[in-house]
Amino acid sequence: MSAPATPRIYAMTVASVYPLYLAKVERKGRTRDELDAVIRWLTGYDESELDRHLAAGTTFADFFAGARLNPDAGRITGVVCGVRVETIEDPLMQRIRYLDKLVDELAKGRPLEKVLRS
Repeated sequence: MSAPATPRIYAMTVASVYPLYLAKVERKGRTRDELDAVIRWLTGYDESELDRHLAAGTTFADFFAGARLNPDAGRITGVVCGVRVETIEDPLMQRIRYLDKLVDELAKGRPLEKVLRS
């Protein structure tokens, strides 16, 4: 019996998905600064750390392995790709979906304070 397949997203680089996140939020009138604020809030990375990960081609697995997840991340709820983020059992997949959910909320015009659960 073989081991379960690792989702492809784990090996993808954050830098390869970042432009897609950026295009999504900019189409809705949001800014790169707002996107970066959301990513920094979730991961605990500062601006230079985030820039370093993007430049280095860090995978999602390594990106979240080094992250200091925001204590309020558990307050992120809702559906992404047809799955409730609060019920995802794999911690890494849940963190990736948290990020997707925050980007979605930002793109939908939700005020940044609400996206950041403040």
